Order: sequence, then structure tokens, then C-alpha cells
Amino acid sequence: MNCKKIVSVLLVLCSLLCCSLAHAIEGNDYRLGAGDAIRIVVFQNPDFTVDARVSESGAISYPLLGTVVLGGLTISAAEQEIAQQLRKGGFVQQPQVNITLSQIRGNQVSVLGQVNRPGRYPLETFNTRVTDMLATAGGVASTGGEVVVLSGVRDGKPLRIEIDIARLFVSKGRDDDVLVRGGDALYVDRAPMFFIYGEVQRAGAYRIERKMTVMQALAQGGGLTARGTERGLKVYRRNENGKVEMTTPELTDPVQPDDVFVIRESLF
Repeated sequence: MNCKKIVSVLLVLCSLLCCSLAHAIEGNDYRLGAGDAIRIVVFQNPDFTVDARVSESGAISYPLLGTVVLGGLTISAAEQEIAQQLRKGGFVQQPQVNITLSQIRGNQVSVLGQVNRPGRYPLETFNTRVTDMLATAGGVASTGGEVVVLSGVRDGKPLRIEIDIARLFVSKGRDDDVLVRGGDALYVDRAPMFFIYGEVQRAGAYRIERKMTVMQALAQGGGLTARGTERGLKVYRRNENGKVEMTTPELTDPVQPDDVFVIRESLF
């Protein structure tokens, strides 16, 4: 065996090793999508080594084979597809095909709303979950709520799931940390707010914390001033019909979104 053949074999072996490592990292369940850049290597057939990008229709252009549709296929399935067509066309008798991902663009997830870095992010691995994508987007912003909405398509049917973010990190809550897929969108809405003004130390708008009571809302506003009185506490709240009503709440009542608390001055 001459030097050129030895070098050629070594290069192919290195390529195969890289492919094996890539598969171990990416997982065979990754599905190719539009925009993905791939490298195709056929063992001992360097003329069939191709760098290609998956088109919007899911196809690539391959020497002698022409258009080959790989979109939606896993890495292993795409390898088998090319090998089958090479064998069927009589170009290679026993083709050993390996595909590696050079760049992932087709399988992206949109992370929107109240996160620190909203945008579209590629799925690096096939087992990416909701918390992974939130972390990629910089986490939930200080103005964000405690629920993330996952929208996508599964088995040809629309999917919409509301996920309690805090519950994901407590006992038995990890089951809700579902796998995301290319084309999914995550949305974090603005946190519900309440408003307080009148005879309090720090009037303004505040975030409603989990299970917050009226007493805790008053504490959030710094408590009453010397002239304020709890007897003068009123809340403006929308009823089931959307009409705003004024009531006198108990200190142990839960705070509701968009509540407006007014602390009046003591008359004596």
C-alpha cells in the first residue's frame, strides 16, 4: 500500500471517528431541517464527499443522484437513504455513508416575551427541554411571570401547553419539563401586577408573588404612613363581568391581578 492510500485511509478513519463522536453528542433522533449544513462522507469513495445545505423543501443536491430529500429524516435514516440510492444506481456496491452536522439552523425554537434575550435559537441536541431553551435565552426577566406557554405541532396536530416554571424545580415537577422540537415557540407573559397608592410609604406598581395576601401587598408598599389607617383600605377590582367594583378586603384575602389598593387618611 503506497503512502497516498495510507493517508487516504487515515483521513477516512478520522472522518468516521468524528462522525461517531458527533452522533454521540447529537443523538440519532435529531431530524434534519431546512438550513442545516451537513457533510456527507462515503467510505473509500472520496469523490462522493459532499458539503451541502438542506433547502426549504428539505432536499440537497448530490453528485449523480441529483435531488435527494433528507428533510425530516434522522441522521441515521438520511445515511441509509443516500446509501440505498447509491446502491440502487449502481454507483457503489456496498456504500458506507456517514453524515455530520456542520451547522444547525433548520431546527430552531422561538423564545419570546419576558425573557432576557428573546430570539430564535437552534436545537443543539435532540433531547433539549423547556428549561434548556429558557436558559439559552438568558432566563426569565424580572418582569416575567411564572408560566411559560409552549406552542407547536405534534403528530400533525396543534399543541399548546402552559407550564408552571417554579414547579419544574420542585419534587416530582420535572415531568412537565417537556422536550421541545424545531418550530416550537415558548412565550413568557408579563407577571401579574397590583397597584397601591394613598397613605403608604412607597406607592406604585408591584409584582404579585405566589399566594400573596393583602397584608403582604401593604408590606410591599412599605407599610402605612403615620396618617394612614387600615380602616381606610379599599380595593378596586374587576368582577366576573369585567366591571370595576370597590370593596373592603380582609388582610388575609389573596391579591388578584390588576388590583388597585387605596389607603385613605385617618380622620382622627
